[in-house]
Amino acid sequence: MAELCNSIEALSLYPSYIQNMSDGYDTDLEADVLVKSPQKQTCQELYVQACQEAGVVPVSYFMRHMNDTHIKLDHHGLGPRGVCAIAASLMSNKCITHLSLEDNWIQSDGTIELMEMLRKNGNIQDLNLSNNHLSVQGAEVISKVLLDNTSLAHLKLAQNELNDESAKYLVEALSTNFRLTELDLSHNEFCEKGGEYLGQILAANEGLQVLDLSWNHIRMKGAIALSAGLRANGMLKVLNLSHNGFGNEGALALGEALRVNCALLHLDISCNRINNEGVRLLCKGMEANETLRVLKLSRNPINVEAAILLLNTISKRPESKMEELDISTVQVNSHFLARLETISICHPDLRVLYAGNQGFIPRKPVSYEDPMKVIQNYLDERKLRLLDFFKNMDKDGSMKIPVIDFRKYISLAGLPLNGAQLDVLLQKLDTEQTGLVDYR
Repeated sequence: MAELCNSIEALSLYPSYIQNMSDGYDTDLEADVLVKSPQKQTCQELYVQACQEAGVVPVSYFMRHMNDTHIKLDHHGLGPRGVCAIAASLMSNKCITHLSLEDNWIQSDGTIELMEMLRKNGNIQDLNLSNNHLSVQGAEVISKVLLDNTSLAHLKLAQNELNDESAKYLVEALSTNFRLTELDLSHNEFCEKGGEYLGQILAANEGLQVLDLSWNHIRMKGAIALSAGLRANGMLKVLNLSHNGFGNEGALALGEALRVNCALLHLDISCNRINNEGVRLLCKGMEANETLRVLKLSRNPINVEAAILLLNTISKRPESKMEELDISTVQVNSHFLARLETISICHPDLRVLYAGNQGFIPRKPVSYEDPMKVIQNYLDERKLRLLDFFKNMDKDGSMKIPVIDFRKYISLAGLPLNGAQLDVLLQKLDTEQTGLVDYR
């Protein structure tokens, strides 16, 4: 397998194990599609021919949508051979810009052909390869292509058995690739050493704006190194570190990073074994920070004392831009609520999520109109399209809107939505809690 990855430039279009199986080939496509000369072949015809040679049946959905800009082929059971056929047909495709192949058991063999396609196709901007068992070999192949790729802006590699050795290859690529703006490495196997490598990426990279490292095993030295990289980074806007093991050591390092970092807007460190002492160390750095807008700390072993400390830290800094504090697993008390009410005078945009007042029995939830129906009525009255509604909020044309900006726009637009309705709406629009509303 290592030999396959050494020189991607020398690879043929199809791996050696793929045999020509045109005899008895099963397809419901017209026969004349298969006999046209190669010079006149369309993308569809190339795909049919590639499927013949790979010995796989064409995916009808792909055939119907090859001229679309967005293609979603998740959970199709393609395997390496099926993906090789798709890659062959995309070599000259000028339409598709967003390609999702999640959960197709692609493995490193299929990745080789996909990366060869990326070398020749400069149109793919968004690629989702999550849950495909890519492992170290796949990471190596991808990294070689990222060294000189200038089109790919969003890459998802979640749940691919990527480990510390995989991170080493990514360092080499992302230290020079500044085109990639969003990278999802969640649900992998990065540990301490991997955290050190990823810290190097943050320190050197000048392009990434969104990085998801949730559900890994980054702790101790890895957490400290990653935080050091964040300290030197001036581009990253959203960082998800939830479900790792940063602990108090990591909280201290993150606090030191926040003291000098002036770019990060959204930090998720939920479920990281951070206790009250860790929050105290984190707050030391937060006292000097003027840019962080969202901090998520739920599912950490903290109590109301830490919650009050967080409020006091925000109140000490009139310049603080904090708009959302998530401590939704912390039971608060009347002292906390009184402090929050006072702070809200100077920080009216601050939204705090907490579990409830100790000893207080909540009332039966009030029923309200479906927020999507409210928006639709609003648009119908003004004869607007839903797409235009989102585009008005999308300042950079990325088709992704920060949740905080979405909340502000809803308020400024005068939509009759209360806080509960807005929460329900965002649960639907941001199902993975990335901090971004993706309306593609």
